Amino acid sequence: MTHTIYNGSSSACFLLDGDTPYYAKSAYTVFVNGEECFRRDTNVFSLFGLTPDTEYTVAIRFDGSGAEELVKFKTGGETCCVNVRDFGAVGDGVHEDTAAIQAAIGFLPEGGRLWFPAGTYLSLPLCLKSHITLDLDEGATILGSTDRARYPIIPSFTVDPVTGKETLQAGFEGQELDSYQSLIQASYAEDIAIVGKGTIDGNGQNGDWWRDFQSFPARRPRVIFLNHTDGVTLHGVTVKNGPSWHIHPFYSQNFLMVDCFVTAPKDSPNTDGIDPESCDQVGIIGCKFSVGDDCIAVKAGKLDMALKHKLPACRHNISNCLMEFGHGAVTLGSELSAGIKDLSVSRCYFHATDRGLRIKTRRGRGKDSVIDNVRFDNIRMDKVLTPIVINMWYNCCDPDRFEEYVWRRDALPVDHRTPHLGSFAFRNMECTGAEVAACYIDGLPESPIDEVTLENISVSFAEDAKPGMPSMKNQNQEQCRLGLYLDNVKKIYVKNVKLHGVEGKALVAHHYEDVVTEDFEEN
Repeated sequence: MTHTIYNGSSSACFLLDGDTPYYAKSAYTVFVNGEECFRRDTNVFSLFGLTPDTEYTVAIRFDGSGAEELVKFKTGGETCCVNVRDFGAVGDGVHEDTAAIQAAIGFLPEGGRLWFPAGTYLSLPLCLKSHITLDLDEGATILGSTDRARYPIIPSFTVDPVTGKETLQAGFEGQELDSYQSLIQASYAEDIAIVGKGTIDGNGQNGDWWRDFQSFPARRPRVIFLNHTDGVTLHGVTVKNGPSWHIHPFYSQNFLMVDCFVTAPKDSPNTDGIDPESCDQVGIIGCKFSVGDDCIAVKAGKLDMALKHKLPACRHNISNCLMEFGHGAVTLGSELSAGIKDLSVSRCYFHATDRGLRIKTRRGRGKDSVIDNVRFDNIRMDKVLTPIVINMWYNCCDPDRFEEYVWRRDALPVDHRTPHLGSFAFRNMECTGAEVAACYIDGLPESPIDEVTLENISVSFAEDAKPGMPSMKNQNQEQCRLGLYLDNVKKIYVKNVKLHGVEGKALVAHHYEDVVTEDFEEN
């Protein structure tokens, strides 16, 4: 069965039922109102260039079986569609179009759509407003200016001169920090869509964003920054070459990202794909990532931020995505001081990432950094160096990263800074071409992980596997073809797990209360 997962005024997105990660069981052809349009082999496909307020019939005809499914839908309405060139945008990649684009956004009526025909629109940062759609046609690119001196610096918060009330404006890596304004930014806004087959290019490689950024007077911008927004949708667009993170929903809700592509070179610094931070109800479906850091990193602030603006990350659905060439495919943390709950990762395909499913925290994240009701199911991994990692000794992105408090291996007193991780289940995973470890889980002695279940999992190692670091921590040691390693986990359940090519013991467990294995095979 095929489901409509997004339906706007000019585009729509669809999801095929099934159990295959990212790719469909067979290729198929899509017909719209009886006319053949294209062939696909992924579980998610999209239509663009549709007419508002119009009924459509979509037929999906599968190869081999000849089976056909029909989906009927009606596009949403809109008040008007405006061509950005009517406001003076040139789109030649040389003339700066910032003023023209911003004027068009400002004059667009509620429910209006701003259309970008093919061309390259060189721009400084832009501000969006509520109840509008940006529609980037195929061949249209919003290209970020490389002139850093002309990027406004947004204060981390502002203070009302009458009431003294603070309003949160900017943050990065779990802290309130002044930041350069992002190329596309929306704050305290709602009902916004960015759709189409076009591109939003942060142009990070051509400025100085990837060089000497530690000396900048503010944190680097993202390509898209969404601060306290409600109901933002990204559909179809390519987002690339971010100065830092590409997409950063921040204290926002009802965010949907479908059938998008996020890309940056493998060696680009801190170019995470998307980092939803302290957000509620996030959907990331049918998207492809190939970046220089974590593909998806779910966050909930560091301790000071969580104490001041306590909002856990809630109700995230990540499915049918392809992740390549990142440090982690799907990461939770390390900034998770407000906690993460009700998160599902399913039907995803990870290729050539350093780690697959990655959870990272450390002493100092606090007692509320609890992860609860998180499900990992039906994942395919190929050439992922370490498929499963839980690391409570993470040593990056903090001034005290090398202090004894972070790395000391004996138990420390439990206090308000001590994090806690609950129960985790990893099910129905096929992993080929691993190199470093099948599973590396390292809890804290004073706050052991409650429970880990590994079920219906197969991991095979590459014949030419090379040693590497399974996690990022102090006093680290390289591993190669390590099987299941678990330390400071109270209860361990291993059921129907098959390992091929392990060096040494298949299961290494330290400081646990109970280990139960069933149908555990090594060859």
